[in-house]
Amino acid sequence: MRWLRARLADGDDEAGSAIVEFVFIALVVFLPLVYVVAGFSAVQRGVFASTEAAREAGRAMGTAPDPVTGQARAEAAVAIAVADQSVEATDVVLGYAPVGAGCDAAGSYAPTLAPGEEFTVCVTVTVRVPLLPDFIDANTATGEFVVERDRYVDG
Repeated sequence: MRWLRARLADGDDEAGSAIVEFVFIALVVFLPLVYVVAGFSAVQRGVFASTEAAREAGRAMGTAPDPVTGQARAEAAVAIAVADQSVEATDVVLGYAPVGAGCDAAGSYAPTLAPGEEFTVCVTVTVRVPLLPDFIDANTATGEFVVERDRYVDG
């Protein structure tokens, strides 16, 4: 019985070491993991915002009676869709391109909203990853939506 007490008494010098090891592991493993998840969700939020904004802007422009009203509706739809994903509206670019040209040609085309006209709506969102400086803004997400105006419209 005496040897058991002596052996148990020798283990007292490691009391509390499990807490220290847990804190160390938490700092080394969990903090970077949380940062990666936060960064990924910021990028994914930008992708969702660009896709939804392009879709809503296309619908707004495609159903408008004239290009001026359509542009105003499209800009409002983009602002709402982007705000829904908590992305800053200053980092959003709305443009139009001919069908098949891709969003690289966005901005070189202006829809006339003629019956049967087809065009692509492109919305580019700059994604900010948390805790990175503002000058690192190379992460962009571009959403595309193809609009086909009805051939049988009034006016």
